Amino acid sequence: MQKRLYKSKRNRTLLGVCGGIGEYLDVDPTIIRILWVIFTFMGGAGILAYIVCALIMSNDPNDMV
Repeated sequence: MQKRLYKSKRNRTLLGVCGGIGEYLDVDPTIIRILWVIFTFMGGAGILAYIVCALIMSNDPNDMV
C-alpha cells in the first residue's frame, strides 16, 4: 500500500499541516511545529510554505474524527 501525505484531523492545531507531516514521517507533530516556527523566524519562508501546504494537501479521507 502506498503511503500518502494528508492534513490531519486528529493532530490539528491550525489547519492540520504539521500534524499530517508528523503522521507521515511517524514523528511527534509538536517537533514538526517547533521546526516550522524556527524556519519562519529565520527568514519568513515558513509562513508562505505553510499556506502553500494548506492549499495543496488534501484532508485524510480515512480520518473520521
